[in-house]
Amino acid sequence: MIDWLTDVFSAMQGWLFETAVQPLVYAIGLGGWAEDAFDATGWLLVGVIQILVLLAVIGPLQRWRAVEAVTDRRAIRIDVLYTLIHRLGLFRLALFFTLQPLFDDLLGNLRMAGWGTFHLDEAWPGVTDVPWVAFAIYLVVLDFVGYWIHRGQHQFNWWWSLHSLHHSQRQMTMWSDDRNHLLDDVIHDTLIVIVAQLIGVAPGQFIAVVAFTQLSESLQHANLRLSFGAIGERLWVSPRFHRLHHSIGLGHESHGRSTLGGHNFGVLLPWWDMLFRTANFENRYDPTGIRDQVEPGADGRPRDYGQGFWSQQWLGLKRLFGRA
Repeated sequence: MIDWLTDVFSAMQGWLFETAVQPLVYAIGLGGWAEDAFDATGWLLVGVIQILVLLAVIGPLQRWRAVEAVTDRRAIRIDVLYTLIHRLGLFRLALFFTLQPLFDDLLGNLRMAGWGTFHLDEAWPGVTDVPWVAFAIYLVVLDFVGYWIHRGQHQFNWWWSLHSLHHSQRQMTMWSDDRNHLLDDVIHDTLIVIVAQLIGVAPGQFIAVVAFTQLSESLQHANLRLSFGAIGERLWVSPRFHRLHHSIGLGHESHGRSTLGGHNFGVLLPWWDMLFRTANFENRYDPTGIRDQVEPGADGRPRDYGQGFWSQQWLGLKRLFGRA
């Protein structure tokens, strides 16, 4: 089944590249980057498929069992913009033209030092190199890394100053997953790519892992009253489990106002929260956001996280440098 899906995807990627992307690349004088453009076509195709799934599957689910009524459509439109920027490859394109040389140097130095030659899927020939087994292994390993990255985002003041933008959405929907500060995304993606390189994740497998993870995260953020039950909640992160992570004064605080930490950091698997005692399985659906958005601070006013894309990015930088 996986081989069949891979063949279909490859055929679609080849067709899209040959009919639209390649002619454009040569027309603007970037023929030397045709190979990179082919890889970018894969990410673009994945993004289009994801958005179609959001509209055809998760969107109707939200309308069927919404947690709360939609009252702030402007905030949702900004989240849609974040989703389009990330899922259609615009963010990756920006990284390619700005940070790709640094990534190449870093990964090259790691390989010269003897790292990056290990392939986790070769640990047990005949078993771990079976496509679906390799996919599952890489999914679990990168999810474990994602858990600790997520905990770091909630543990260090400087990182929380960026990541808090993601939590400032008080009208959570399936579009909210990509509502992040761009610098936060750069840090997160850099760490994931380095680990993926070190354990030998092939490019095709990496795209599949990222796409599967993103779709699951879109479901988790949906305005959807859905729990997976006593057993299912401990096997996969549900919308209820993740909504608690976004709940005001509960999901991202360990000891009340002005403290960091929280619960339910799992990206896909709640296993890590259970193992490291950060899981909260209460069946509740609280308002989402950040405490300092709704309670006055030292200056007597709630904190402003911005209403538009650029104001949110700018205020994130100001928080990072202690000026907001």
